[in-house]
Order: sequence, then structure tokens, then C-alpha cells
Amino acid sequence: MPDAVTAVREFSRFYTDVLGLLGGALLETPYSLTEARVLFELGQPGSAGSAGGVGTAGGAGTAGGAGTAGGAGALDLRRRLGLDPGYLSRILARFESAGLVERERSTVDARRQMLRLTPLGREAFADLDARSTAQVSGLLAAASEAERRALVGALGTARAVLGGEKRPTRRPELRPLRPGDLGWVVQRHGLRYAEEYGWDATFEGLVARIVADYTESAGPTAARQNAWIAELGGEPVGCVFCTQKDDDTAQLRLLLVEPAARGAGVGTALVDECLRFAASAGYREIMLWTNDVLVAARRIYERAGFRLEHEGARPNFGAQLTEQIWRRPLP
Repeated sequence: MPDAVTAVREFSRFYTDVLGLLGGALLETPYSLTEARVLFELGQPGSAGSAGGVGTAGGAGTAGGAGTAGGAGALDLRRRLGLDPGYLSRILARFESAGLVERERSTVDARRQMLRLTPLGREAFADLDARSTAQVSGLLAAASEAERRALVGALGTARAVLGGEKRPTRRPELRPLRPGDLGWVVQRHGLRYAEEYGWDATFEGLVARIVADYTESAGPTAARQNAWIAELGGEPVGCVFCTQKDDDTAQLRLLLVEPAARGAGVGTALVDECLRFAASAGYREIMLWTNDVLVAARRIYERAGFRLEHEGARPNFGAQLTEQIWRRPLP
């Protein structure tokens, strides 16, 4: 925990420096960070500020509900931004004096007033939005596509963890192998199985040999083998390999799903893709070797139509295990 606290605090200092948030004016505009954020909230497409306004009860910064259907009250704005009511009131008053914001009576409740951006206010918002987009685009310009995908995924994780949110339900995206993926497969298998089951380095060595055999295959065998990486939000979260056991039999190997992605259908998607490929490659059946402690994987195999053919006790990877062989015919 102390290490995590230190890392978050260090990143907060780093990011505020990178974006220049500590200066008095944001992005070389007349606005502070807080003022710019209020403009941003008012200027969002379909928001209260751009289509309907922010409802107030007798003035800016006081508690108010929606002035029109779909509008947001100033209280909502204050809560969302965590602003003091008086502070928000002064910001909105300055915006009105500068001609950025105008008020009008609500057509729903005459006691309430609406705040909306004027044409000049919309220009100010558009300028801020363009400057912010240009700044972040510049920060990302030197990053590779893979680095940008990883960054987006990491930001989603940070938002979910720090905001106490559940990550949005998404369908996993499957893709073929890219440079660097094979090392990731070996490393994640070695780490995950050591942490979750206490398996020793001999398992990681086995995975490395399987990966090496896959990459060294050639000719007709190579054409009948394939592998996939599963991603969620640009992050690799799983993998599976389809290899050749013999001319008639494919073998499903190295199925892995990261803990954070479990329950999102990643394992099922990987197994289904492996089965589709094996059938299209002309195999008559597919088999796999596993161990009985891998309960979640076994459930996926059963749902996919695999049937247990053999099991028996066998010490392996520094543990006493019960190995299993599963098999199913292909259409």
C-alpha cells in the first residue's frame, strides 16, 4: 500500500507539470484551470450550457434543479466539480460580465433562471477545446500505436480503480500476434501460474518451448496453426494457440485470461475462435491438455463441447497435480 500511495502521488505531480496546470492561466488563455473546466462543462454538446442552460434558483451558484427537460442544475455542476457555491457564483458572474454567459427565465419554472453560453462564450469554449486537443496530441505524437493503446487501457484502469467504478462492459477484440507478443505470452503465463497456483519455473520453461516450437514450424504445418491475443480497451488480456497434434487433430494450447478481464467473455471468445480456425484448417477433432486445478478454464471447455477423455495424478511444476486430456470432434 505505501508503494501504491507514493506512485499515485508521484504521477499526480508529474502529470500536472506535463500539462502546465500550476500556472495562473491555462493553455495561454485568460482562464484559470477551474474557469476553463466550468466553460468545458457548459460547452459540452447536449449539455445544459449548450442546449438548454444551467438552471439556477435566483442566481448563479445557488442550488437549482433542471431548468428544462434534460438540463443540469448548478447544484449538479458544483457537486460534479467539487466547487464551493460562492466560488462558482463568482466565476459565473465574471463570465456574465465578460459576455460569455447569459441568463433567461426557465420556461418550466419561472423561479429559476437558465445559464447558457453566448456566441462569444461558445467561441471561448471552442478555443480552449482546440488548444487542449492540440496539447495532448503533441504529447502522444511520439508514441507508437501499441503504446497509445496501452496508455488508453491503463487510463481506463486508473479511472475505474480511483473512481470506484466498474469498467464498462465491452466485447473482447481478438487479433493475430504482433512483434513482442510471444514474450508477453511466456512472461504472463510464468507470473500468473506462479502467483495463483505456486507453480515453479519449469512451467514457464514449458511455455517457452511451446512458443518456440510454434514459431519454428514451417510449410503445411505452419499454415494449419494460429494464435490470437485478446484485448480489452487496447490492453492485452488473454491469448490462445491452435497447434497441430497430427494430421487429423488440432491442439488448443496456452489459453490465458488475466484476472482483471475474467468474467468478460474473453476465455470463451478465444476458445471459440480456436475452434473455428481448427475446423476451417481441415482438422477432424481438437484436443487439449490441462490440470484439474484450472476450474474456470475447464468450465469453458465443457461449454464448448469438450469431453474428458483421461485424467491421472502426476507431479509437475513443483506441485502434485491431476492432469486431464479433453477432446471434441469438429464439424
